Amino acid sequence: MSVYEISFAIIGGFIAGCVNTLAGNGSVITLGFLTEVMGLPGNVANGTNRLGIITQGISSLQAFYKNKKIPLGNAWKYLIWGVFGAIAGTIVAINISASGFIIVYKYLLLALFLFMIFQGKKAIHTDLPELTMSPWIYIPIFFCFGFYGGFIQMGMGIFILAFMIFYMKYPLIEANALKIIMVTTYTGIAIPMFHYFGLVNWKIGLTIAIGQGFGGWLTAHMSGKTKNAETWAYRFLIFIMIVTLLKLFGFLNWLFHP
Repeated sequence: MSVYEISFAIIGGFIAGCVNTLAGNGSVITLGFLTEVMGLPGNVANGTNRLGIITQGISSLQAFYKNKKIPLGNAWKYLIWGVFGAIAGTIVAINISASGFIIVYKYLLLALFLFMIFQGKKAIHTDLPELTMSPWIYIPIFFCFGFYGGFIQMGMGIFILAFMIFYMKYPLIEANALKIIMVTTYTGIAIPMFHYFGLVNWKIGLTIAIGQGFGGWLTAHMSGKTKNAETWAYRFLIFIMIVTLLKLFGFLNWLFHP
């Protein structure tokens, strides 16, 4: 790796760490860098991307814990099914291409974006009661979230945040913390599986992880101390969804490479 590539990787990782901690979907940045700039095959980029995710997750959780923003309570019974789903998703990712999931993902993200535009502002209030859910509802839902995260990760944060905010009535910052607990846990399981099949480039992945870990740590600290952090987090979430949709539907390429 050249000095330019190392610097760019650290900066890109830092931005991705900030975005992931605040709103999710930072993997759009890191996966794009790994495939388009570093030239890694998609399946290797998918495995390598997990190094930054777990580094950022650990550093973010430390900050969330310090600022008392982790309302674990009974949430473990939801999150554990996400971990089981992620193991299944990782097994599938190791064996088949993720291209089919990308097609489904962009249309699901578009529908979710429209829903948030018309209904999402209600989600940032912190005085909503937590919803009691039947196991028949949360087990398959969180299993599917985990499966998608284990398979490709990109966008998983947005889907689980939307569900936890709109339907489970968690405040956005606390939902972020719970999301990171689940993602960090199953990523720690997924990395050895990807590595066993030769799908992790440790040199590139660890370079990105340096910036991603610091970005996640810094953003988690700021979100716990900044006034109206949840309002700003909601705005960032909308912004990231717009950028992601433009990328997935090819508009960014059209704008910068007409």
